[in-house]
Amino acid sequence: MKKDFPIVCVGGSAGGLDAYIRLLRDLPADMGVAIVIVNHLRIVATQLHEILPRYTEMPVELITEGLSIQPDHVFIIPSQRDLHVLDGEFRLKPISKPRGWPDVITVFLRSLAHHWDGRLIAVIVSGYDGDGSAALCGIRDVGGITIAQTPDTAWQPEMPASAIASGCVDFILSPENIAREIVRIAQEKA
Repeated sequence: MKKDFPIVCVGGSAGGLDAYIRLLRDLPADMGVAIVIVNHLRIVATQLHEILPRYTEMPVELITEGLSIQPDHVFIIPSQRDLHVLDGEFRLKPISKPRGWPDVITVFLRSLAHHWDGRLIAVIVSGYDGDGSAALCGIRDVGGITIAQTPDTAWQPEMPASAIASGCVDFILSPENIAREIVRIAQEKA
């Protein structure tokens, strides 16, 4: 199977769950796009793969090493891992920044920019710190689209505000409008 469908990376942390739910509720299950949720929790094991299936008809999977990336699926990063992509599969590595705020979103977005043939959509939602911001210009450089959650719709506006401050954000939208924009992009021919 050719691996050239769009990938949407949704990066968030504190307050991210609210944004993920609001986003997934408004996404159709058959638009031919892979959704990858990169939540930068370091200590707590993620429960997103147990919570989010209530809000989408797409299968929701916790990422394992070598898992094949497929459209119409929601993939969740496991805790304590950096996420990469290679040859159409996920690769997990030990977290490269074990102290301070993690930069797992930045690491994954940079990997996508180098190793994914399909369209890229980077979405930064509610969270502390500025994870992801440093990679947004790189996503744009390879023709990707960057979106930040409107800070006043985020439980914790620091991450989207940092993304916006990078100067490399195409759209600033509420989670519901982010979903509409993803649908619009998915319907465009690459």
